[in-house]
Amino acid sequence: MLDLLRYKFASLALPFSVAVLLGACSPVIDYRGYLPKEADLQQIQPGMSKSEVQALLGSPSTTATINHTGDSYYYISSIVHNSAFLDPKEVDRKVFAVRFNQYDQVESFAHYGLEDGQIVNYNDRKTPTRGKELTVLQQMFQNIGRFDPNTSGAPSQGF
Repeated sequence: MLDLLRYKFASLALPFSVAVLLGACSPVIDYRGYLPKEADLQQIQPGMSKSEVQALLGSPSTTATINHTGDSYYYISSIVHNSAFLDPKEVDRKVFAVRFNQYDQVESFAHYGLEDGQIVNYNDRKTPTRGKELTVLQQMFQNIGRFDPNTSGAPSQGF
């Protein structure tokens, strides 16, 4: 009876362990941002007012205000995969940009994707160091052969 119980436990433990390990490695998909429906995007026409665009598409994800030529609205959405301990990876991005003239009327609009973007590292949170950076092994073995018994660091008596 005891042997049968051990056999059943062992036969269930392996598939359960494999399922847990595979479940931990599956990516978590994150949908971020907001992109209006394609039918609404097709209704945007040059000459529309800013309030008409906002009523049709909703509030933008972000705006760029450069008042010498006009504002811009950006509707941004992205899909990000998070896998266990790895860095998140953005697999898709869609941007709909609406540019306004100085009279707050639509001047132009465009669609952008992930392939149109470029990485800008504006803050990498690293302090630059001067000099030589040593590996762990170099730090451990850097003083081999440099020992001088005359300068052992013991204070002199001054006799």
